[in-house]
Amino acid sequence: MNTWSLVSICVLLGVVVRWGVSLNSYSGAGRPPMFGDYEAQRHWQEVTYNLPLQEWYFNTTDNDLNYWGLDYPPLTAYHSWLCAYIAKNLNPEWVELHKSRGYEGPMHKLFMRTTVLVVDVLIFIPAVVLYCLYLTDGSSKKKVSTLLCILLYPGLILIDHGHFQYNAVSLGFTLWGVLGLGLGWDAMGSMAFSLALNYKQMELYHALPFFCYLLGKCVKVGLMGRGLFLLVRIGAAVLVTFALCWLPFLSDPSQALQVIRRIFPVARGLFEDKVANTWCSLNTLIKIRSILSGDSQLYLSFAFTVLAVLPSSFRLLTRPTFWHFKLALVNSSLAFFLFSYQVHEKSILLVALPVCLLLSDLPFMSIWFLQASTFSMLPLFLKDDLFMPYVVTSVAFLYLTVYLLSALEHCSEDELRLSSYRKLFIFLPRVDLACIVKWKFYISMGAMTGLSILSVVLDPPPHLPDLFPVLVSTTAFLHFLGAFVHFNIVQFSGPISRKSHKKNN
Repeated sequence: MNTWSLVSICVLLGVVVRWGVSLNSYSGAGRPPMFGDYEAQRHWQEVTYNLPLQEWYFNTTDNDLNYWGLDYPPLTAYHSWLCAYIAKNLNPEWVELHKSRGYEGPMHKLFMRTTVLVVDVLIFIPAVVLYCLYLTDGSSKKKVSTLLCILLYPGLILIDHGHFQYNAVSLGFTLWGVLGLGLGWDAMGSMAFSLALNYKQMELYHALPFFCYLLGKCVKVGLMGRGLFLLVRIGAAVLVTFALCWLPFLSDPSQALQVIRRIFPVARGLFEDKVANTWCSLNTLIKIRSILSGDSQLYLSFAFTVLAVLPSSFRLLTRPTFWHFKLALVNSSLAFFLFSYQVHEKSILLVALPVCLLLSDLPFMSIWFLQASTFSMLPLFLKDDLFMPYVVTSVAFLYLTVYLLSALEHCSEDELRLSSYRKLFIFLPRVDLACIVKWKFYISMGAMTGLSILSVVLDPPPHLPDLFPVLVSTTAFLHFLGAFVHFNIVQFSGPISRKSHKKNN
């Protein structure tokens, strides 16, 4: 069987799993008055189709911003309008102004699920296929194995097809941007990432690595020659892309300012549910929410985010290689997730994507992180009745990745990138670090499994109603903090050795 036949089978399997998860549930089913994210996506279609563009982001009698008001950049709004145009032709009741709120007809569910699957097939999956075939090392078997593992990552499948969102659009455009930079098509890659930014503002998690890599590359080539020409071409590509996306709003400055206010709603505060980041975890011990004012929380978050992201970004700026770029994507997005303002638990997908890109190079650590990232969203899955899909997809992903990528068979200190720890901490005794890490992995899997089961079978004490969500978020936070330290150390320790690549292959 040739490579493309295997790729087709992997893609088909990925599509089947996505469709199977989508049949189970969706966010907010039968839960008025706000329902859930499914209703948010449907409502945006209702608003964009029935109201003039000038009213999309403004509070009016026909557009109550307190009821799922648009709070994403223009490209999301255009996508909603396109879906609404199709929906209107299929059944006008699906997007009828005001009267369609909370619509839950079976045919509409089928339509909405299909729209998510279509963007997966058109945007995300082709980018994954091309990345694995052209930008990963190893044999064809290893490339196809990496492809299957990325396509079966449970976090994205459960959120987009179970909870119901379109994260695959922004993540897909980002991956097209990575693909463009990896193949040397810097202007095309910049345009693709600009589209990602104009679809979801959270793609700012990845913005610094893109900026530092491209600027560092221009400086390395020479800003007085080819580098300047490359910089101008990239800048022009970005400006044109942004101008086209924002064109309908640029004629009136108040329109553009209102869109910006909607996509950066700082007034909502630092905390967003029980998220596995620094502030929510620290708040269980030190009541930051009560001690600090809203402005102080904003400044504190900004300062820590900048300090956390600078080392990785500076390293990339001085060494603009594709290897450092991939690691900087992980470190930047993790820094934003751990320390930035108003983080949602689903934002961990922005970290998971670049970690998926390291599955071929650092399989063991990547698999560990991806399992923890899915586990961190367990309270959300329980709220959406997605526990069984969570269990099935997580177990299948763990088994397949460990087996296909031989993750447990290649756990030497060199392959796990642990030799750098000995250089940093010369006082460490001569112990088998690889063995310790493997045992930590087993204990970690046991802890996540135990907490998952306890969250379902036990009721929390009356005086601690949020006990299990807090335990889940704190456990996941410790995993993410450890991963942040590790991937930063890996980025500063240099590229993966050819010897390790040959051994893995």
